[in-house]
Amino acid sequence: MTGSDMVQFSTLVIVSLLVAFYGGTFLISLRISKKQENADEFMTAGNKLGFGVSAASMTATWIWASSMYASATSGYTYGISGPIHYGLWGALMILFIYPFGQRIRKVAPKAHTLAEVMYARHGRSSQLMLAGSNIVGSVISLMSNFLAGGLLISLLSPFNFIQGVFIVALGVLLYTLWSGFRASVLTDFVQLIGMLGAVVVLVPFIFFAAGFPTAFESGAGNLTAEQGNFFSSVAFFEQGAPYIAAVLAYAIGNQTIAQRLFAVREDLIKPTFITATVGYGATVIGVGMLGVLALYLGVEPMGGDVNNLIPQMAASYLPGILLAVFFVMIIGALSSTADSDLAALSSIMMTDVYGQTVAGKANPRRMLLIGRVTMIVATAVAIALASLQLSILDLLVFVGALWGALVFPVIASFYWGKVTNKAFTVSVLVALAAFLPVRFSWVPMDGVIGILFDIVSVIGIGVVLGLMAFGFFGLKVAQIVGGLAILISAPFAIGFLHDYPTLSGSLVAYAVSTVVCFAMSVNQSETFDFELIKQRTGDFDEEDPETDPRDDVSELGVSGR
Repeated sequence: MTGSDMVQFSTLVIVSLLVAFYGGTFLISLRISKKQENADEFMTAGNKLGFGVSAASMTATWIWASSMYASATSGYTYGISGPIHYGLWGALMILFIYPFGQRIRKVAPKAHTLAEVMYARHGRSSQLMLAGSNIVGSVISLMSNFLAGGLLISLLSPFNFIQGVFIVALGVLLYTLWSGFRASVLTDFVQLIGMLGAVVVLVPFIFFAAGFPTAFESGAGNLTAEQGNFFSSVAFFEQGAPYIAAVLAYAIGNQTIAQRLFAVREDLIKPTFITATVGYGATVIGVGMLGVLALYLGVEPMGGDVNNLIPQMAASYLPGILLAVFFVMIIGALSSTADSDLAALSSIMMTDVYGQTVAGKANPRRMLLIGRVTMIVATAVAIALASLQLSILDLLVFVGALWGALVFPVIASFYWGKVTNKAFTVSVLVALAAFLPVRFSWVPMDGVIGILFDIVSVIGIGVVLGLMAFGFFGLKVAQIVGGLAILISAPFAIGFLHDYPTLSGSLVAYAVSTVVCFAMSVNQSETFDFELIKQRTGDFDEEDPETDPRDDVSELGVSGR
């Protein structure tokens, strides 16, 4: 399949589609704008989002263009089990958020960021660690979405990659800058409806246009033995297992998710995240199967870049009108996450950099200015980084593994009163120091060193599974699950796990942070009073400004206090 087989839009058509999409989202943001903007509304929509908007926004934020591209890459690389490993574990991690989310909202009902809560719980160093990791993660996420948009536009139009990146970046900034998080969640609602409808139509159409099911019979010879094996150990250890660990870290440490957790009504947390679980899994697995189809068809990614697979398949098999629908679907997917990243970054700068550092009470008007300037600067940085055209799948797994160092200290800080600021800080730093050499093979893994890291990784397996069990079933079950996981996996994992640096590095980060944090906290005599967090976090605006009729968005799922 070559570039000559692909449909391309004219400049007029592509510009019309982009103007229609970004112009429509901008009009939505204008409709919900306020005469006098409120800093708390700008960051968390006043903690009063209803089920419809919350579920749609959580789903749309998790379904980003990068996740679609990465799922297809996984299918093309590992065969039919690839999208399952990517989409199923990602979906389950959304499900695992809600029990922890309920606890977080209970102790900090009106917070804006997780880092803000860490400041109230521990102090400055813990806050800066969580805020700093989120800044890095959100900038990388923003960059990967701009990258996906640039690739899509360059493949389907006369515009080049850099021009495509600029178009997407400025389009997202245009509507998010206006009303911040409120604009993000309400446009997510519209974008998700379009995405789900498009996936239901487009993916089956491409399959049948490519000759399904005959293509899966005639193209079986294009697969290796591992790619043809649904239970491939290579797929599990290189994709499935690292992603299980990575997305748990995303779930706990990611401000875009935490922001929605703080925004939704507290009684709606469980149904919101269960609904998002189903929506994400079905959509991402379905789109990822396009990568499997490309593998069976023997498709060579254009330019050798697997990030091109989805737009390449769409442009090769969809007629013009459906290709236009596909284009809007991907633009909507990447925009729904890019605007979330901008909103998350602005909240961190408003709350953790300005709100918690100024002497006296923070000025809400100044906070709004800081938030909007942050969005502009972050957009510029992400545009510059997108030009590097790094692998989206590698970036996602790396950031998730990096956040693994924070998972246990963060969760423990919401349940266990003995965790101290020193224990939090030291455990994260030591875990990062252990993670980096393993992940990037800075030390030889032969012999005794490899075995030692395997032992630590096995402990990490127990930590990951134990934390998952803890959220739903409590401490006793978590201890049993974690202990059994270590005992059962040890005979199989010790001796070869270090051959998979992505997985091993992530598990090492979990294990080291857990062991160090526990060891430094268990003998503490003082216990933290969690009621203090409610006193130390809350609204920056003392009272809501006067509203006008345009502020009524209840028909989209926003309900009053």
